[in-house]
Amino acid sequence: MKRSGVSVPRSAKGETIKHKRRAPHYFEYRPAPLGISQRTESIRINETFATDTQVELVVYDFVGSRLSTRIPLSAESSRLLALSEGLYENEQLLADSRRRVEDVLNVIQSAVSKANISAFVEDYVIFQIDSFGEPIEGLLTRHAAQLAQILRAESRELSTDEVIDALSHRISFGKDDVAIVDWNAALVVDKEAEDVLNVLEFANVELLEMRFLDQRLDDALGLAYERLSKRSQKWLTLRSDPSDMRDISQWQVDSAILFEGVNNVLKLLGDQYLARVYRLTAERFHLNEWDASILRKLETLESIYQKISDQMVSRRMEVLEWIIIVLIAISIVLPFVSQGLH
Repeated sequence: MKRSGVSVPRSAKGETIKHKRRAPHYFEYRPAPLGISQRTESIRINETFATDTQVELVVYDFVGSRLSTRIPLSAESSRLLALSEGLYENEQLLADSRRRVEDVLNVIQSAVSKANISAFVEDYVIFQIDSFGEPIEGLLTRHAAQLAQILRAESRELSTDEVIDALSHRISFGKDDVAIVDWNAALVVDKEAEDVLNVLEFANVELLEMRFLDQRLDDALGLAYERLSKRSQKWLTLRSDPSDMRDISQWQVDSAILFEGVNNVLKLLGDQYLARVYRLTAERFHLNEWDASILRKLETLESIYQKISDQMVSRRMEVLEWIIIVLIAISIVLPFVSQGLH
């Protein structure tokens, strides 16, 4: 199963989580993203595997999107490594995904503010298997090296440390299921895996948005610093230029709204297992580090905004002080000038 981040779609629905583990009814996306299903041409990955003829596109309210393409796993497990290698940064799938997102954006553009398609992409592979013919623990013990190679799309034999790291982030709900989450791919063994897949997919969208927002803040900080430097070089500013503060405050607001939208769209408090799946995935994707970096840059942008504001106030005070000094001097000199004239 390939997960990546359309002529007018024939079917669209609100995407929700189906609560297969008796989750409370309030466990869902808030607000629910728009899910779109569409028929398509099959794309061949290699001589054994090809994509299904249906894709699913989900658009979130913060205008992040994900495209899901399914690939039936009908061949023997020894071919999964070849499939993983074929899916790694597959240019054909990425180009097809981008084209579909562009088509959807053309349809919904009137409902989107500041419409734009970023160059940022997160491609992620999820191998979903109903069950194995052996216990999960035995699978992880006897086939650990092969699983690590599949998850990392690596044909070379991996070291023991690399194998341990690739399989380190795993979680089970029962004795016959497991979810192994790595940075490039995940293996989900579960007959009812849809909820887990939704959590993994959203975490990838969140990572994509964090990367995009981090780069956007880098650009904003560069521009803000440039504005601050130019103002510092002007010793006397008789009038303020509100565009500097207006632009920086707009960058702050846009970034903060996007940051809050990404972090608050999915509520997982109602299902402890899925909440643990999300925390495990967030740890593997370093989402907390991304959050900390973004918050730090937002604080830096706020600091620059405050410095420009302080500069403007300081310059105005300096001008007022000079005006007062000149008026006092005139009031002192003026009587002597009047007496001289008489």
